[in-house]
Amino acid sequence: MKIILKITAGLLIVLLTVASCFSCKNRTRSGTADAAGFYHEKYRPQYHFSPESGWMNDPNGLVYNDGEYHLFYQYYPDSTVWGPMHWGHAVGTDLVHWKHLPVAMYPDSLGYIFSGSAVTDRDNTSGLREGTVPPLIAIFTYHNSKLERSGNTGFQSQGLAWSNDRGRTWNKYQGNPVLPNPGIKDFRDPKVIWHEASGRWIMILAVHDRVNIYSSPDLKNWSFESEFGENAGSHGGVWECPDLFPLAVTGTSLSKWVMLVSINPGGPNGGSATQYFTGDFDGHKFTPDNTSVKWMDLGTDNYAGVTWSGIPASDGRRILLGWMSNWNYATVVPASTWRSAMTIPRKLSLYTSNGDYFLASSPVNELQILRADSLPLVRQGNSKTPNGITIKDDPGLSRSELDLDFIATGADTVGIALENELSERLLICYSALSEEVFIDRSGAGDASFSPRFTGIVKAPYKAGERISMHLFVDATSVELFIDDGRLVMTSVFFPSESFSSLKIYPGRNGNLLQKGIVYHLNGIWQ
Repeated sequence: MKIILKITAGLLIVLLTVASCFSCKNRTRSGTADAAGFYHEKYRPQYHFSPESGWMNDPNGLVYNDGEYHLFYQYYPDSTVWGPMHWGHAVGTDLVHWKHLPVAMYPDSLGYIFSGSAVTDRDNTSGLREGTVPPLIAIFTYHNSKLERSGNTGFQSQGLAWSNDRGRTWNKYQGNPVLPNPGIKDFRDPKVIWHEASGRWIMILAVHDRVNIYSSPDLKNWSFESEFGENAGSHGGVWECPDLFPLAVTGTSLSKWVMLVSINPGGPNGGSATQYFTGDFDGHKFTPDNTSVKWMDLGTDNYAGVTWSGIPASDGRRILLGWMSNWNYATVVPASTWRSAMTIPRKLSLYTSNGDYFLASSPVNELQILRADSLPLVRQGNSKTPNGITIKDDPGLSRSELDLDFIATGADTVGIALENELSERLLICYSALSEEVFIDRSGAGDASFSPRFTGIVKAPYKAGERISMHLFVDATSVELFIDDGRLVMTSVFFPSESFSSLKIYPGRNGNLLQKGIVYHLNGIWQ
């Protein structure tokens, strides 16, 4: 979970507490995605997950169970700014289309319901099964605002809830908290996994600017194992939303453990970002391959990403979902009835380079079902697309997928510009001279809401002879995957009207676009 908003007047905090206890307590939401009035607002994404209304941030409790992908998330239904946290809930069967369900968990006397994780307890280690169906177990952070205001540093602890009806209703454990606070201010965001080799549950927990690792035989009783991070990675802000999982190294017989840690502030382009480490884990201690700083996404707007548990071995993928925003401006972006969306789901993989291991991300294949039609940018026959080609009067560009392949060594800059009738422009390019990829959103629409809304977002990158750009554009966001996801950048923007023209760069330095296709994408909401 993210920072508590600093409010000078204590009155508002009191009001928020009251709201958590009373105004939402008995509320139920139908959760129909096609409800009138939802999903047609200005700036609303059409194929990224967003709440019907209210505030949303971190994805929580991502678990695959009984043919369904569960997506829980930090949610405040009574406002479009951060407030007393609930767990919102949606399910889907294809990682693309989602059905909203009623709020899964509400705040209670122990506190707000902050971020956490969920698992299927197949062997009933918890003893909480009723009948024959394995229960779903959620481990989450309680945030007690009353204790926080009193100056007590132990205001965050870990709680447990379970469901015996496929996640539709949840019961909080009477023995909560299952992991009390030892007197540490930032003590949150548990990610729980089953560690097969040791036959135990493992919890990785964010503790100020590092992580602690705990073990349990039953999800209810936890023992401290080790600490990691004091002299590793970036420490520009508080560590949050960790994850820990094994991942095969592409093209080898090796497997490494990957640790994700979100950090705010301290990101490479300001504010929020997610770093990662590779190494070994023996059920007690994580040993990194090195302690250097590595970023999962070098854009500004992918934060608090975690992976789904329970994906069958027959599938074999490690799939991640992130919150598509940045705490520098998340609460003030120009949305109306809702705020925030999730990224597209991404498949993670590892590759080797110069004796080190690096994380790559690529869009899940399921997204291809959204393709409505395609527009090739390369002429028939042997001739290549002339550079400077422009697509005009095509509002479908604002909901599109672009697959482009450039020669990278023949010009200073290659890339694209998306524009609308008001001459607002989003520029996405690679510079061979400066060896960097950049997204220029300085002229892409409204940026008046925050001085910390960075105009130009840059990432160092040295391309080979060619560079591929795979982009997903959805109303107010772009997700850019360079060279099969070896570099990923996510950014939001807020144009006054939809982008309807596409220009290919460069315009004068030869035929550098070797392959290009534009897919118009269907929306996921009716």
